[in-house]
Amino acid sequence: MRKAILILLSAMTLAACEQRAERVTFDGVYFPAKSKKASDDRKDFIVTVRRADKNPDLAPEAGRYEGTQYCLTNFGTSNIDWTRGPDDTATVSNGRMTFEGRCVIW
Repeated sequence: MRKAILILLSAMTLAACEQRAERVTFDGVYFPAKSKKASDDRKDFIVTVRRADKNPDLAPEAGRYEGTQYCLTNFGTSNIDWTRGPDDTATVSNGRMTFEGRCVIW
């Protein structure tokens, strides 16, 4: 039993290290970001960038990256029509920045 617990803990530790190595950073800063559909039409999405208060100048790039990943994953395109995008003046609220866009399909 004890051996099984040690193996499980080792596997969990290795998985956590692997996930950390896969993180995308911006000038060495990691911004956890999530994207989700904004309406019934999955082309419309919202991106939330956490820890944006760490570097408000770099956080929009994390939002751009996450939005691009959303569109590539769901529609195979990186074209985005930003409603409120990373090039606009973004404000930090509760340590977060929020962006909205629409994936552009041919």
